[in-house]
Amino acid sequence: MSLPSTRRFSKPRSPVLVAFGATWCGPCKQMEPILEDIAATYDGKAAVVRVDIDESPNTTRKYGIKSVPTHLMFRQGQKAGAQQGVTSKDTLVNLLDPLS
Repeated sequence: MSLPSTRRFSKPRSPVLVAFGATWCGPCKQMEPILEDIAATYDGKAAVVRVDIDESPNTTRKYGIKSVPTHLMFRQGQKAGAQQGVTSKDTLVNLLDPLS
């Protein structure tokens, strides 16, 4: 999913994991099953949103994304954590859990 603006993750009360990536990015493709698993596990408790850096350059610039994959955590519209590069499900869950 790509976003033209930040509205979808800057307003909700529940935590949001935003995954910045690109279709040409091999490591981003590696993260897909992990993100899908997290989305299923946290269904109704947190959201997982994907942002394609090529389709959403303004959002990418706004958050200072310099490399992909980059994962940002938001709580009540405020950035609450970040993780760059390929990472484990456990690492992302450890960032997301305190926000729920």
